[in-house]
Amino acid sequence: MTAFYLYDDARARTFAPFALTRPLGEMRAGAELVRRRWEMAFDAPAAGAVAAPHLDAFDEPGAPPAAAGVLPAHSVVVNTRCIAPLGWRARDVDVWTCGGEIAGVRLARDTPVAELAHGEAPLESLGTVGSRVEEIAGRWAAAVWSFIGDLLAQLREDIAILGPLATTAQPAGAIVIGAHHIYVEPEATIEPGVCFDASAGPVLVRRGAIVRAFTRLVGPCVIGAGATVLGDRVHGCAIGDGAVVRGELSETIVLGQANKSHDGFVGHSYLGRWVNLGAGTITSNLKNTYGPVQMWTPNGVRDTGLLKLGTMFGDHVKTGIGLRLTTGSVVGAGSNVYGSRMPPKRVPPFSWGEGDSLGSYRLDKFLETAERAMGRRGIALGERGRRQLAEAHARAAGAAV
Repeated sequence: MTAFYLYDDARARTFAPFALTRPLGEMRAGAELVRRRWEMAFDAPAAGAVAAPHLDAFDEPGAPPAAAGVLPAHSVVVNTRCIAPLGWRARDVDVWTCGGEIAGVRLARDTPVAELAHGEAPLESLGTVGSRVEEIAGRWAAAVWSFIGDLLAQLREDIAILGPLATTAQPAGAIVIGAHHIYVEPEATIEPGVCFDASAGPVLVRRGAIVRAFTRLVGPCVIGAGATVLGDRVHGCAIGDGAVVRGELSETIVLGQANKSHDGFVGHSYLGRWVNLGAGTITSNLKNTYGPVQMWTPNGVRDTGLLKLGTMFGDHVKTGIGLRLTTGSVVGAGSNVYGSRMPPKRVPPFSWGEGDSLGSYRLDKFLETAERAMGRRGIALGERGRRQLAEAHARAAGAAV
């Protein structure tokens, strides 16, 4: 299979609060990153990413470089809003479709990256070598909340593929409820007294993860490699690599390296990378009227159609002790919010303050905090990462993101 590139179209670039600091390929959809899904399908690493220009310096382990110059003829471009199914292997064709829409194309000609710079070019406009078509049994992320709305179904599908690859037997001392499968990969630690509730779906604990005693894992649920679960009920969640969580979590995605090591309910939410939630931070995920939740987007407030939706926490968000967040909130990347007063439903990126009294988080102070937080996990904030975050800060200061 020839080289393939990840393409964030114009809609993907509106997926606030995450689009300010990361390409869509580096978002977690169910058990895996979007990028990893496509890499497994093509059995090769992505050659590059065509995303918003302010993300050119994006720097995380495994992420491809920003594509530059010209994409060679016969290479493949895939739309990152298409969530490729695990277990699928791409055939040698010219067009890949998902739900009748174009998910990927093989380029018929050398294509300058500049043609895709604004995300407006539909893949079908790029031309293809031939007419061989393969349909993908995946799903589309129509909006940022699609990751939450589709989470349970996505986890069931993912665990059905990843689970049987685990070789470790059911851990001794565990309490098992329900008939769905329990999978534990090698080198994971399950303390005695952990309850696996497989009544509604399977559970997968990945390599190197630690689940402490008196945790109740309710399927479908995935605990990522190197993650730590310290206790309480974790239901229908995708806990990312290296994250630390405690307290009740429900139908929530934790991208990775986030810290929620204290009590406080978080439901139907998405935690970006390096988020730290203070003790007692609570998200509302259901309106008192039981009506559909509305959420702010860069194109205006939209009806999500979801009955339950909590908070979207952008990368590097920090919350103070006891912070409460209303249903359908968006907390912009790099924000530090605290206090007894509830913040507005939309907290702009790099905000600092309490309630409606939000000021701007100085770049030097933010970078200093980010460097310290990452250093505690033995991860350095490199020069490229600093530059990308500085560009995000400048972009947020110049326009609503």
